[in-house]
Amino acid sequence: MSELQKSSSGVPPRFSEEAMRQVGVIFQRYPAERRESAVMPVLHLAQREFGGWLSQEALDYVAEVVGMPPMRVYEVATFYTMYNLKPVGKYHVQVCTNISCWLCASDEIVRALQSRLQLSFGESSQDGRFTLSEVECLGACVNAPMMQINDDYHENLTPAKVSEIIDQLP
Repeated sequence: MSELQKSSSGVPPRFSEEAMRQVGVIFQRYPAERRESAVMPVLHLAQREFGGWLSQEALDYVAEVVGMPPMRVYEVATFYTMYNLKPVGKYHVQVCTNISCWLCASDEIVRALQSRLQLSFGESSQDGRFTLSEVECLGACVNAPMMQINDDYHENLTPAKVSEIIDQLP
């Protein structure tokens, strides 16, 4: 199956009025002739607006809003791991396994997460609460090992700390 998935709702995505105001603010950060430069923040906004992931229709819509060919938007969305191209759980748990985290025992963190969540990388819980993903460097190497849950970084992890963090999620 393609990495890009169709939306299951059948309704074309459209930004809310508030999101369109935010798009206007984003566009003001860039020269008019460089509007395409806004693609990454508009993709972030779309991901938040459309349920935490970007369907093919959402990517097409972002291309329309930003005024660039859809293929260029797909290139950006498929290059960066911060964009979810399939549905994710309420809590998207992303654990870094790159060299700095690995040297600081990220493999123990992975085992703790997989055991606690009963998930392997790329899987979501049946209740839709969790998705577990392996990611490359999240840019917090000085505080390795680390993970990201939605937009929040959790650093200097131990297996016990991982369980505590998961237990505290509402």
